[in-house]
Amino acid sequence: MPFRSSVFRKLLLSALALIALTLVTVDFYWTRYAASQQSDALKRQLTAEALVLRGELDAVPRAGLEAWALAAEPRAAARITVIDCSGVVLADSQHDPETMENHGQRPEVLDACAGRAGMAIRRSATIDRDLFYVAVPLAYGGRPGFVLRFAAPRAELTEAVAAVRWRILGISLVAAAIALVMAFWFSRSFTRRVRRLQRFADNLVQERSSEELPRDGDDELGALAASLNRTAVRLRDFIDRLSVESARREAILTSMVEGVLAVDNEMRVMFCNPAFARAVNASAPVPERLPVLELVRDPVFLDILSRAVVTGKSVVERLQVADAGGRSYAVHAAPLTRSPRGGAIAVLHDVTDLERLERVRRDFVANVSHELRTPLTAIGGYAETLLDGALEDPDNNRKFVEIIRAHSIRLNNIASDLLTLSELESGRPDLPSEPVALPAALEAAARVVESEARVRGVTIHWGRVDDARILGHRIRLEQAIVNLLDNAVKFNRPGGEVRIEAARTGDGQAKVTIADTGIGIPSEDQPRIFERFYRVDKARSREVGGTGLGLSIVKHVIERMNGSVGVESQLGKGSKFTVTLPEAV
Repeated sequence: MPFRSSVFRKLLLSALALIALTLVTVDFYWTRYAASQQSDALKRQLTAEALVLRGELDAVPRAGLEAWALAAEPRAAARITVIDCSGVVLADSQHDPETMENHGQRPEVLDACAGRAGMAIRRSATIDRDLFYVAVPLAYGGRPGFVLRFAAPRAELTEAVAAVRWRILGISLVAAAIALVMAFWFSRSFTRRVRRLQRFADNLVQERSSEELPRDGDDELGALAASLNRTAVRLRDFIDRLSVESARREAILTSMVEGVLAVDNEMRVMFCNPAFARAVNASAPVPERLPVLELVRDPVFLDILSRAVVTGKSVVERLQVADAGGRSYAVHAAPLTRSPRGGAIAVLHDVTDLERLERVRRDFVANVSHELRTPLTAIGGYAETLLDGALEDPDNNRKFVEIIRAHSIRLNNIASDLLTLSELESGRPDLPSEPVALPAALEAAARVVESEARVRGVTIHWGRVDDARILGHRIRLEQAIVNLLDNAVKFNRPGGEVRIEAARTGDGQAKVTIADTGIGIPSEDQPRIFERFYRVDKARSREVGGTGLGLSIVKHVIERMNGSVGVESQLGKGSKFTVTLPEAV
């Protein structure tokens, strides 16, 4: 409905007020003009009649003036009064002149005495009525100085003016109705055009809106419509490019491995990608305007962000985030100089694995140096002893050479295991996997350690061995089984046992179990036994010739074949290693 529009109501009410003011003004002035015209017409009429009748007075004696006035009143349709210049009423057609007061100061009488026609409108004190007076100079009996006055009831003038006023009012109402219809039509048309412009402006930001405003006029609204059409084309193009850029940036930031957090100068979240939410163990998506303190409670990280916001300089530090399980991050915080709300952006680089690799590298270098130092020192020492004269000592020279030989064998074993481990960790693809008969691989590995088991008095027992075939590499599998069996024999007690079993699990996998009755592994050492050069009993390990790399090789070999290896052990009661591998289809 048009009346619901405030613009329509304002336009229509303004038009109504203007029309009403105009018509009231016109009516007022036209009414006064009509009254003036009626007064002038009545004056001319009475004056003309007075001029006609005054010619009769010369033949009327003074005693017959009263009778003449009474006889002439019907013809003049007005009250007739004869007055001398002193103001004495000589005759009157409606009242006894003897009882009438002096009229010398009446305005119309004064004008007539001055030689001109006079006119006045007032209430007659004689007959108590509102009258319209016209007085003309009169020469009576050959002498000037007399006045002939006619008086007509004012009601006639009022009725004539009222008739004109009603006629003007009727014309004004018709004009007002026409003006009102035109104002209504114009206001409604104007409102419709304004609403169309409003709807078009509201739809400018909609990406799929292709509406154009019709230019339905050459006025200011038509020019505004043309301007909005041009603006819409540019704005839609800008929005399209901005949407593409925003989607591209959103996709990049969302897919980043690094965590990204942007905050304003009030330390409230402006953007947070899923990687950052995962890093601080928060649920994604993170709502905007969330205080950073509710997202991250790490004081070091909050201090880095605050410094970047306050100082306007980049801050780079490393820290461990408690909410992220103690993982280490390199934090780069930079100020947002172009943002209207200021703030900073922080990027988290997860360096936990890098630090672990650096620690492993340092440990590896230290362990290799330590492992190589002992045999090299022994070889160098005994070689110098032999060169210093022990070659001629028949009781010790052979013993020294055997020691040198044993340490060289140990160095060779360390080098061989290091090469094997390096090859496994290099990431180079192995030969294509093939089905491997698990019983045959176990039997081949057991034959390798049989002699060592007999020397140490350890018995190898066979449990249940299913005829399973696994998908992998036979040589690598035998190498891993040999390492497990070798440890089970070397770290056993005299008269001990090693038990070998292999069974299908029923879910497409085969499980190999190697259990011994040896010294066992303390529970605090079990999580680390698969690390390189890690030894539970370092003295005994060197005594039996271990390199500290066997279990690490086992772990890498089994994992390269998509399997897993685990251990269960009790100190003093023995250990059980379980290898799980996928069966060949």
